[in-house]
Amino acid sequence: MTLRHLLIFRTVCEEGCHTTHAANKLHMSQPAISLAIKEMEQYYGVLLFDRIGRKLQITEAGKRFLQYAIHITDLFDDMETQLRDWDTKGLLRIGASITIGSQFLPQYVKAFSQTYPETEVHVIIEQTERLIQKLIANELDFALIEGIPQDQNIIIHPYMEDHLAVICPLESNWSMGETISLNEFKHASFLLREPGSAAREVFDHEMEKAGIIITPSWVSMSTTALINAVINGLGISVLPHQRVKDVIKSGKVKAVNVKGISFNRNYSIVYHKDKFLTTSAKSFMDICKNMN
Repeated sequence: MTLRHLLIFRTVCEEGCHTTHAANKLHMSQPAISLAIKEMEQYYGVLLFDRIGRKLQITEAGKRFLQYAIHITDLFDDMETQLRDWDTKGLLRIGASITIGSQFLPQYVKAFSQTYPETEVHVIIEQTERLIQKLIANELDFALIEGIPQDQNIIIHPYMEDHLAVICPLESNWSMGETISLNEFKHASFLLREPGSAAREVFDHEMEKAGIIITPSWVSMSTTALINAVINGLGISVLPHQRVKDVIKSGKVKAVNVKGISFNRNYSIVYHKDKFLTTSAKSFMDICKNMN
């Protein structure tokens, strides 16, 4: 018993139990249709049609069989459609670091959904190092991250430049936009993101290059908490410019530069080197590159 048998039986029924009409619709010969019906009846040991004269009439067993034939052939058609159109109707699993996930990802997803409305987009917003782990475990198709992952299995495509901003309280002795010395900077009270976050990795890397060891007075996973701590005069922080530009513009904190220190970095699209990227995944990546 094959799917072809079920399709033939269903077509005969839908064509008013006329084998000739079914043969024309399926581009088969009428004897081939009759043979297929006989094979089904022999296989199950039941009559699917009564033969009255030269006309077929479906039996009760045939009516029950038709229900199965419709269900199975419809299910097969659905499978064919879903898999053939997977690029436009499938699932896209995207990871994003916290800054990108909060500042940019919503507009990326909105733009993508206008082109691929039937593609489901699942998003995970996590620390960069956890996103890399999920890429390795094939739990994500790709991720948008800050910083540079060290895993050799990860392909990296920088797509946007950014920098960390040094922000300090209004009551600070420094002026807005002032370039302070490294000595002044290192003696400040620091409010920093947690180890493992992209912002902290950039900060630690620059401090290591400068030969400075910093012990922060505050460590937080929340950028908002650190901004509020700076506003309340508890110290200075080094955070993604995209996350602090509004609070700087509002005049609630000051932004300063540090002589000889650059906190520049890239946002990158990353994925496993063995990952097959669908057309929809590549389109999403293009949206990220073109919207900046």
